[in-house]
Amino acid sequence: METEGGRYRPARAWSIAIMLALMMLVNFLDKVVLGLVSVPMMQELQLSPTQFGLIGGSLNWLFAISAVIGGLAANRISTKWLLLLMAIAWSALQLPMMVANSIWIIIVCRVLLGIGEGPASPVAVHALYKWFPNEKRNLPVAVLHQGSALGLLVAALSIPMITAHWGWRANFLALAVLGILWCIVWAIFGAEGRLSSRARSSGNERVAYAVLLTDRTILGNFLGHFSANWILAMTLTWLPTYLQLGLGYEAKTAGQMFGLFVLMTTPLSLGLAWISQHLLSRGVSSRLGRGLFVSITLVMAGAMLAALAYPGLGATEKIILLTLGSGMTLVMYSIGPAMLGEVTPDSQRGGILALSNGFASLAGLAAPILTGMLIEQAGGSTARGFEQACLVCGVVLLGCGALCAICLDPERSKRRLDAAHADRLVQRSYAASN
Repeated sequence: METEGGRYRPARAWSIAIMLALMMLVNFLDKVVLGLVSVPMMQELQLSPTQFGLIGGSLNWLFAISAVIGGLAANRISTKWLLLLMAIAWSALQLPMMVANSIWIIIVCRVLLGIGEGPASPVAVHALYKWFPNEKRNLPVAVLHQGSALGLLVAALSIPMITAHWGWRANFLALAVLGILWCIVWAIFGAEGRLSSRARSSGNERVAYAVLLTDRTILGNFLGHFSANWILAMTLTWLPTYLQLGLGYEAKTAGQMFGLFVLMTTPLSLGLAWISQHLLSRGVSSRLGRGLFVSITLVMAGAMLAALAYPGLGATEKIILLTLGSGMTLVMYSIGPAMLGEVTPDSQRGGILALSNGFASLAGLAAPILTGMLIEQAGGSTARGFEQACLVCGVVLLGCGALCAICLDPERSKRRLDAAHADRLVQRSYAASN
């Protein structure tokens, strides 16, 4: 079931991509469920906005550490079995939420869930890159992350219904069952790819992490990922609450509006990833077709989100700006990893992807708590506090997007890393001869 002789096998590669996309569906159901049960949960447990923001951010407390550890482990351990173990852990950790009755029990569950989910995205991308060559990676990674979007859509349609019929806690049993079903499918049909991506002779040679982590393309990716994760964490935690308490929609309608939000962002993200890949196929450099392309997208998204704080906007205008701004940032999750894979040796790719994910998780830690604090400072006005948080998010995106435009240049980075590797070989040869 593996890639024979390192050849690209499209049908088998896409079957793996679909299974990994389904994994991300389950992964994002786990993440978004808290936001969609926020109102009844806050009422039952008598939580303040800041306390709920603390719970929302707790998923990311140890997320970065586990992401790095898991990513480094993926450099040496089969991604098939690593992903399986993580998914089993996610499923088991849903069950205590059915009886949790205090903020600290919930926080412990979410922290442990964050440890289990931290490496998910980088390890899944690393696994996918073993099946697709560099020039064909934008679209499958975009499809991988559309699994996340599909998870949000499924959540928007199902979680309010489950809550209405059986209570908010019943959702966690449903998530545990879904997770176990995916584990069974993956254990039977999953496999490890053997496709090597680097054409240069030094492709499988390791480069010092001090050299990798001072590379401008890698650092620019970290910043872009951080900014995209800021709006993602904020919307996953607070958007359903904003739709209900801020814009006045009923719970069921708010779920449908959240589903519409996902339906609009999904084709936008896929379309942008396709445009970037099309540019590369027409001979456009990665500096322009990936680096500058994603930088402009982040800047435009930041301007749209910041505009939400403008007084006098109606509910429709706010939803349009929020949808377009959020959807455009999702392209970072497909193009960013492709740039990292382009410049990083295969043997270290999992670790660098994990470091990017870990750094981005700091935004996931800060954004939900800051949003809760802004809502409380606005006198409990969910609308005003959330829109002020969108202004902060817009500033983060504008700043990081501008820095990305300066930093992201995969071709330059490859030349730099090749030179560093050549110098290392010279030093080894000199040391051996003496």
